[in-house]
Amino acid sequence: MKRRSMIALAAPMLCTGATRTATAEERYDIPDVGNLDMALRRFRALPGSPSYLLHIGERGSSGRFAHQPNLFLFIASAFKTFVLGQYLRDVETGRTSLDEHLPIDDGIRNFGSPVFLSLAGTTTARSVLEAMITHSDNMATDAAMLKVGADQVRALIAEAGLRSIRIPDTTRLFASYLFGAPRGTDLGWTGLQQILTDPPATFRAPLNDVITLAGTARDLVSWYEQALRGAFFERAETLREFKRIHAMAVQIARVAPPDTLVYAKGGEVQDLEGFNVKILAGQMAAGARLPVTFCFLTNWDSVDGAFTEVEEEFFAAIAGILHAVKGSVTAR
Repeated sequence: MKRRSMIALAAPMLCTGATRTATAEERYDIPDVGNLDMALRRFRALPGSPSYLLHIGERGSSGRFAHQPNLFLFIASAFKTFVLGQYLRDVETGRTSLDEHLPIDDGIRNFGSPVFLSLAGTTTARSVLEAMITHSDNMATDAAMLKVGADQVRALIAEAGLRSIRIPDTTRLFASYLFGAPRGTDLGWTGLQQILTDPPATFRAPLNDVITLAGTARDLVSWYEQALRGAFFERAETLREFKRIHAMAVQIARVAPPDTLVYAKGGEVQDLEGFNVKILAGQMAAGARLPVTFCFLTNWDSVDGAFTEVEEEFFAAIAGILHAVKGSVTAR
């Protein structure tokens, strides 16, 4: 598939549960004391298909800002939040524990694994989950998914009412499919390494209707609003662990206002046959314990913007938005 064709896919593929697509901001009862409008326009100026939804207060009770929140786009590693949620639910039921050791070996070895790529042995599930969220390690993700089962993760997604979200069985099966393997075929670590020396003539589009990592900003905001109030957990300590691990994500430091608690998970694709993705979704604690839940996402073609430059603008725009929102909430 041509690069521009992949981008063009995004616009018509709307979430089946969506009621409408907003193309401009909607504001309620907060003052704009921090150039919020300017920061929102800056994000909308990103190349490709920029999409965002930001709720101030539960379900946007004190403010709602949206731009194409129902666009069905590639969400990259942002899907790993659902794996964490299901893993912690399994800990609650006693099916597993955070102290259980999980294998780190060639059975799950994969690119995009900054923590575990060159390691072998076992480590605790707690360390695996931290690597999955903090550094978006793909091997950690597959270790966790193989333990809990992708269908169990999908069941949680369905329970949350997130009709747009699509996830793979493992990140390695997804990579294998992109590189030409039949659906459900794992090329293995040796096969994936061979791709580097003898790449296929074409890659399958990451955003497809077979195996993908996709969804909408609306559903990611809904997930974080529900999960961070404990809707899917029976115990307070489980919610604390869910929050603790999400607070470790390295991208938070690029957008959070000073001394402000943020829970988030991001993701990216860098120039895969010209296809690029940046996403950050989560929740910020603003004044008077008012939650600010958000998802910022764009898919774009390299001919419209180099990854590094767009990434810098992506984070700068979000930082401006969150700083302005916090200032506006504080000024109420």
